[in-house]
Amino acid sequence: MLNLYEYLTGTAARLPDKTAFADDSRSFSFAELKAHADSVGTAVAEACPIRAMVAVLADRSAVTVLGMFGALAAGCCYVPLDPRMPEDRMNDILARVKPALLLYTDHDRKIAAKYGDRVPLLSVEEAELVKTEEAVLESRREKVLDIDPAYMIFTSGSTGVPKGIPVSHRSIMDFTDWMSDFCGIDETWTLGNQAPFFFDLSVKDLYQTAARGCTTYVLPKKLFSFPTLLVDYLNERNITGLIWATSAFRLTAESGIFEKKALPALQHVILGGEALQAKHLNLWKKAAPGCEFINLYGPTEVTVDCTACRIDRDFADGEPVPIGKACRNMEIFLLDEDLKPVPDGEPGEICVRGIGLALGYYGDPDKTAAAFVQNPMNTAYPDRLYRTGDIAKVGDDGNLYYLSRRDGQIKHMGYRIELGEIETALNALDGVRDCACFFDGDSDLIVACLLTDLTETEVTAGVKNRLPKYMMPNVWRMYKRFPTTANGKIDRPGLKEEYFREKN
Repeated sequence: MLNLYEYLTGTAARLPDKTAFADDSRSFSFAELKAHADSVGTAVAEACPIRAMVAVLADRSAVTVLGMFGALAAGCCYVPLDPRMPEDRMNDILARVKPALLLYTDHDRKIAAKYGDRVPLLSVEEAELVKTEEAVLESRREKVLDIDPAYMIFTSGSTGVPKGIPVSHRSIMDFTDWMSDFCGIDETWTLGNQAPFFFDLSVKDLYQTAARGCTTYVLPKKLFSFPTLLVDYLNERNITGLIWATSAFRLTAESGIFEKKALPALQHVILGGEALQAKHLNLWKKAAPGCEFINLYGPTEVTVDCTACRIDRDFADGEPVPIGKACRNMEIFLLDEDLKPVPDGEPGEICVRGIGLALGYYGDPDKTAAAFVQNPMNTAYPDRLYRTGDIAKVGDDGNLYYLSRRDGQIKHMGYRIELGEIETALNALDGVRDCACFFDGDSDLIVACLLTDLTETEVTAGVKNRLPKYMMPNVWRMYKRFPTTANGKIDRPGLKEEYFREKN
């Protein structure tokens, strides 16, 4: 198999009438999904050259899924974007990617119209009505190699510029097949999708469904604000599997809902995105007796995940939960700052090699060269490693345990965020003379320290069009004067120490 679209083609032939994706408004069987995706693909093919970048306003709907598969049907690469990101950020992404087309659903028609002068627009619902040109689509896909990009996801950038990460067909297929085998995923699973489709964790829902014939319900966003409704929804639809961000898992556990309700049908929970805490795991285990839990780890640059741990023993509430061992066809090294292996049991940076490595950073060879480096253990031929920036160590049980970040990148609410991007946005405000941000990991709070005479209300009003909600600081600390180091730089450790001293 050379192309992701073959997953859908095969499953549509094998399970034509089984529900593939559904939300509260629409539902597609596998046969319907393929038929409609072929129509969208024909419309895309008429508008775009082969292998073109096709932006998709990715709202929480089954129609969005149709748009992404439609781009693949046409032999193109889709770029899922948060339709509600600040306009400045969206314009920056569109200017750098220069997509050949922007697909949108009727729900986001007004949002799409804002960008009509930047990129050609196409409604997915209107494209569904186009007569399929199967021969045209097959001819285009035959020319797409498995090393070509299938999707590109944007993450936060340390200089204030979002980073586009293109991932190949082969990387996604390799990961999907491994995950199916490791987790035992098949057509009997019914999934409840939590991750937004512009977040790389959703790749698991998308392609496990397409490849294995699962049924996936796109959970309404509002459910995550009302835990009682969320649990009722999962039970009413007999959801058996959750592939969720750890942050959503944590928030549900902390809501207290499991003191009142259980999840008797739930059989599988697969987590990723940030460190898993045993106290939250234990609450879920009580609510879903007999459920299997799997903890995954990995950044977007390695095609979602590169390590896995099957939770096969009990953990005390304060005990660290491992991120496991390397996934199949991946190799993990723990290296020091000089890219040399650390001694056994010592912390080191997680560095990854394998087919899962992304193609680099779109249009940014310097960042690509800094993060995707030659394997220092092999100088005989090109052999890439990805430097994750995450620090871990190997425990006595042979598993990897995540410790911290090497730099200013954090994981907050399931999203990878560069604190530098937040600082760039804040420093751009009139009246902000300087700023420093750090992360309170224990409370999952982004703390912003500002050298300014502005009020918190003025700052939040000024930055709301520059930062998405999940990147907005949770704690604001206003200063007339910053502590500085001997060389005049902001004393960042001093700011953190002061914050935690006052907090405690």
